[in-house]
Amino acid sequence: MTSPENLLKLAVEVAAEAAQLIVERRRGTITVADTKSTITDVVTAVDRESEELIRARVLKARPDDSFLGEEGDDVVGTSGVRWVVDPIDGTVNYLYDLPTYAVSIAVEQDGRTVAGVVVDAPKGEVFTATLGGGAFADGKPIRVSGETELAKALVGTGFGYDPARRQVQAEVIQHLITKVRDIRRIGVGAIDLCYVACGRLDAVFERGLNPWDYGAGALIASEAGATVGGLHGAPVSPEMSIAASPALFGPFHDLLAGADPLRA
Repeated sequence: MTSPENLLKLAVEVAAEAAQLIVERRRGTITVADTKSTITDVVTAVDRESEELIRARVLKARPDDSFLGEEGDDVVGTSGVRWVVDPIDGTVNYLYDLPTYAVSIAVEQDGRTVAGVVVDAPKGEVFTATLGGGAFADGKPIRVSGETELAKALVGTGFGYDPARRQVQAEVIQHLITKVRDIRRIGVGAIDLCYVACGRLDAVFERGLNPWDYGAGALIASEAGATVGGLHGAPVSPEMSIAASPALFGPFHDLLAGADPLRA
């Protein structure tokens, strides 16, 4: 069995190469190559190029592993290790040249995430974690903010692409906005989770994140001391992802549950 540290080493090397690629490509003209769930849920040619690079590098080094990427076909391996990849998290930011977007790689072993890296590509900031090994930003240990009062909590979130879902999400925000310090919408789910990990946000929540969005970030937040989960004891999933400083998680969860976000 390969150690999480060795898996992380490869993940960091590959993520850094992909981040360099997408930053270089952004110096040119970026156009929409395709759309997915709605006309605003876009894919660029660079999303696909980045994922192809990651897939090729990983499977060259570890040909028996499985691979799940946002843009390409799944690869089913035999080793018990699966790579879960978002080649550009924050594609709309990337399209508009808003300087926050990331490469996210999580590595699962026998179904459990054991290593993760999120590279904030424009900034060059690298967030990492291994299961039981702590969380780091650019090699330095990070911890959650430790905020205990909901009224002082800076909260991050994101919105879906479907207009009907966004309408309900706006209602949830209306329910929250007077009960927390303020709300931020960065546009990159993996970065949101890493910002909880390093104390730049006190809590985040979002419905509709996929495993490639939260795989690495959820591990990094958890290893930094955050409580991470869904609603009513469920694990983090596309249904709901919540990460918060431990003292905030319970009251923040109850606030969200009272807003009925499952309709979103």
